[in-house]
Amino acid sequence: MPRNRRIGSAKRSAPQKSSEAIQSELIFGFHPVVAALRNQARKKQHLWLTREASKSLAKEGITGTKIGGLDWRTVSNREIDAMLTRGSVHQGLCLDCTPLSKPSLEEACALDDDRAPVLLLDQVSDPHNVGAVLRSAAAFGVRAVVLQERHSPAATGALAKAASGALDITPLVRVTNLARAMHQLKNMGYWITGLDAEAEASIGEESWRHPVALVLGAEGSGLRRLTREYCDSLIAIRLSNTMQSLNVSNAAAVALYTLQQNK
Repeated sequence: MPRNRRIGSAKRSAPQKSSEAIQSELIFGFHPVVAALRNQARKKQHLWLTREASKSLAKEGITGTKIGGLDWRTVSNREIDAMLTRGSVHQGLCLDCTPLSKPSLEEACALDDDRAPVLLLDQVSDPHNVGAVLRSAAAFGVRAVVLQERHSPAATGALAKAASGALDITPLVRVTNLARAMHQLKNMGYWITGLDAEAEASIGEESWRHPVALVLGAEGSGLRRLTREYCDSLIAIRLSNTMQSLNVSNAAAVALYTLQQNK
């Protein structure tokens, strides 16, 4: 049975082997857990689920006999509640698994025939926003989401839940310096377009040059000065006078849809 303790960061270490601890994390919620279970790159260690959640997994073709080496335990909702930060919406599922590997920018963004876009996030620090951006990125076939190592959330439970499975679909690339990453992408053949509320050109007027790397800033502060200077073009999403800005995940969805229509 799971330990009756709260894990505020939704991240922990598994029992030690030899003298080193094996890092693991807790993923919760139906779609995030299903995506993690289907991701062969993750090593799955323990799955706690309610009887109702077990039935839901079975409808997806996932049963305990089809996940080799996984410790599958049926528990109550209250027992899962005790493992997670208060208020976590787990839908009766909690998976202990290894973190995803950290791909390099060159690996994740290498060009191929589909010329899929890349998304860059400039100091977007809220895990729910990053997760929602990942969800939109997966929906529109984005190659990778790039964000700075500093001022960015860990890819743990809250982010994975907001991403609704997209964390195991779209690579999340962390870089030390965003401007340097933009320079690398330019050298790889990407056209860097920044979303900026003060830009003269609107998103509907953009002459899209593929492949595109879209850069989005945090809601309120927007793109930093150096980030704007590294962009090849700047565009704005025009809004009505009743609203001054969009949530970054909504802005990402609008921009990616527009980009898709102009391929």
